[in-house]
Amino acid sequence: TLIEAGLYAVLVYQETYHEAEYKKHHPKGKKSNFNYRLETPDRLGRAGVHKIGLGALFGLEDWRADSFFTALHLKYLQKTYWKTKYSISFPRLRPHSGGLEPKVEMTDKDLVQTICAFRLLDEDVELSLSTRESETFRNHIVHLGITSVSAESKTNPGGYTVDPQTLEQFEISDERPTETIAQMLKKQGLEPVWKDWQHFK
Repeated sequence: TLIEAGLYAVLVYQETYHEAEYKKHHPKGKKSNFNYRLETPDRLGRAGVHKIGLGALFGLEDWRADSFFTALHLKYLQKTYWKTKYSISFPRLRPHSGGLEPKVEMTDKDLVQTICAFRLLDEDVELSLSTRESETFRNHIVHLGITSVSAESKTNPGGYTVDPQTLEQFEISDERPTETIAQMLKKQGLEPVWKDWQHFK
């Protein structure tokens, strides 16, 4: 039904693939069901959603382990729902209003290593970096495997209907307008592509 109404992509992040750690952060509600969350991309694949986004929130668990299981999840989905396009995101845990600190810190160097590893794993998968990362970091990473960057985006729940963003862990770092991001890409010899799909009835 949603696809017929124009749904193109669904990005659903597992947060962490460590089940016991996951339950510490999601003790209540539907999201507390680890397996239901884990199987969400399968439901999207069976429905025929054009693009599925995966990712772990690096810092809840060792980023190396969560990167490994994200890669395994990607390869399983690609084999099972081979008509679907996939995207990988790399959110890092930010300071939390409740005081939650990363279990294992992921440095800029670690993140670059992870992005390069995913690009070596799959030369075609979309690798996306959000506005949660700094302007300087995003300026330099676009030549190291990233194929999608956001601009003027909201990362907090309901972010496009509430103002301002109220939770510290959802604050963005790169607040440049979309056109400025496009100009940055052009100066680096890259072509901004606004839309790479079209649904024809």
